[in-house]
Amino acid sequence: MKNYQASHRQLFRSRDGWIFGVCKGLANYFEVSVFWTRLGFIFAIMISALVPMLIIYIVAAIFMKPEPMIPLVNPEDWDFYNSYTSDRHMAINRLREKLDTLDRRTQRIEAVLGSKEHEWEQKMKQA
Repeated sequence: MKNYQASHRQLFRSRDGWIFGVCKGLANYFEVSVFWTRLGFIFAIMISALVPMLIIYIVAAIFMKPEPMIPLVNPEDWDFYNSYTSDRHMAINRLREKLDTLDRRTQRIEAVLGSKEHEWEQKMKQA
């Protein structure tokens, strides 16, 4: 199965960048070297002044989503990641609902397999 994230390129902060991972995230998004991205940022600091570029960098670090820890392989993973990064409470509720559904299904299966009728059917098949 193809990597869903690779086909839907989005801007993320890198989890293993130097400071907040903004430059590495930009480099990954634009598919350029991290060295050149960092050098461009340093050059922009020297041209503009320190304070405006630091404010831009901090704002980018706040608003850029962190890079997913595992590859997103299908649209459901992508939807969950987006919901988690935008509203964690909603994502936890979605997980709770899925786990409750799985628990109910497991209980139904256990009820069928543990019933007397199932035991008789198994004995009749063996006879």
